[in-house]
Amino acid sequence: MPTFSRLLTTIVLVLASLAWGQCSAQDKVVYHVDNAQVQGLKGLRNIRNHLDVAPDTKIIVVTHAEGIDLLMEGGKDAKSGTEYAPLIGALKSRGVQFEVCEITIKTRGISKDAFLLDADFTPSGVVRIANLQYKDHFAYIKP
Repeated sequence: MPTFSRLLTTIVLVLASLAWGQCSAQDKVVYHVDNAQVQGLKGLRNIRNHLDVAPDTKIIVVTHAEGIDLLMEGGKDAKSGTEYAPLIGALKSRGVQFEVCEITIKTRGISKDAFLLDADFTPSGVVRIANLQYKDHFAYIKP
């Protein structure tokens, strides 16, 4: 019986350490933007507020379709005229990662040079979002 007792104790300790690791893990969120005019300014403000409350959150913004306009040089909100670049730069300095779908830029015939230096590229925005959720356990937000 001493062997069973040690085995049971070991199992309990392993499960406890796994549970502790889950509790202390960094929050991870993917923000999905597919229409800059509808989601752009609101999404950037949501992200700023998110980081104000939970500054250690890892945030990745994935854009595709009309959402890539958020990360283009000179991009701005049509209603207010607010330029996206300064807001994106401020969020980038807080650790937010911004990604552009390469399928969309190819389909729309846009050069990678048209995007802010703060932008990274991903082969497929939709696949990236799915992988972040399923494989990497990111929470999903669509502003």
